[in-house]
Amino acid sequence: MFERHHEQLISREAYFRRIARSGGVAFSVILAALFLGVSGYHWIEGLPWVDSILNAAMILGGMGPVAVLRTTAGKLFAAAYALFSGLMFIVVAGILFAPIIHRFLHRFHLGAGRKGEDD
Repeated sequence: MFERHHEQLISREAYFRRIARSGGVAFSVILAALFLGVSGYHWIEGLPWVDSILNAAMILGGMGPVAVLRTTAGKLFAAAYALFSGLMFIVVAGILFAPIIHRFLHRFHLGAGRKGEDD
């Protein structure tokens, strides 16, 4: 997916396309995680759709639950979904920052290689 250490930097346009692609993948991951949470809150806890969306979005965003959970299955689902949401935060951050960090390190590596060649 990324260029190798011996290859030149890709163009700015290709770099921005890579960032846009990473943003699209991250958005898809967030939508899938939100869908999972909404479905779980609706089908396991029995919350209405709007409350399910609110609860899932709040937990996925790191804010915490809104609705009071009444069933044991709903509480277990909420605990698992909260842990899952924390992991998704790390995954999405990695997807979004990978092209930026890669370009920075690649440019640093190429600059270090050029300096050694001039000596």
